[in-house]
Amino acid sequence: MRSIAILLIAALGLAACGPSGGYSGTKQYRISSSSTSKIQYRVLDSVNALRQASGASALELNGELNAAAATHARDMSLQNRPWHFGSDGSSPLDRVARVGYPGELTGETISETYETEMETLAAWLEQDDTRAVIMDPEAQDLGIAWFQESNGKIWWTMVMGKRTGYTLASLSE
Repeated sequence: MRSIAILLIAALGLAACGPSGGYSGTKQYRISSSSTSKIQYRVLDSVNALRQASGASALELNGELNAAAATHARDMSLQNRPWHFGSDGSSPLDRVARVGYPGELTGETISETYETEMETLAAWLEQDDTRAVIMDPEAQDLGIAWFQESNGKIWWTMVMGKRTGYTLASLSE
């Protein structure tokens, strides 16, 4: 299992270096609006391959979590800093509740970079704290989004959740 995970991480790194969009220092990685679903499913497939190799269940792409991730990615750009709190003081828990996700947050990973989604995923997997979020066996759903500035900088946000059948907002009503 460990060797499969190592091979997959190496493959992710090599794929990011290829001519299909890896950041080489001479050419910026630009994301077109038509690439959204391709990128989201490429990340989902890569995460699920790693989770399968470790015995964790596969995740599903979730629209509400994508929306929460997109809101935060844009907000980090406006704040010009990568952190987990919104300009309005919102936490990841607040953002997941606002979009109506029928479950609970299991974690959030963020990044400020000029790198591709595969390079960013590989960097997250190298860090113990972000790897724990991605590999959390409780997680069932994934949301991934980004905001790219005109200078090429990309603000990535990945949100993970566990379905419970109710939302935090419905509990307060």
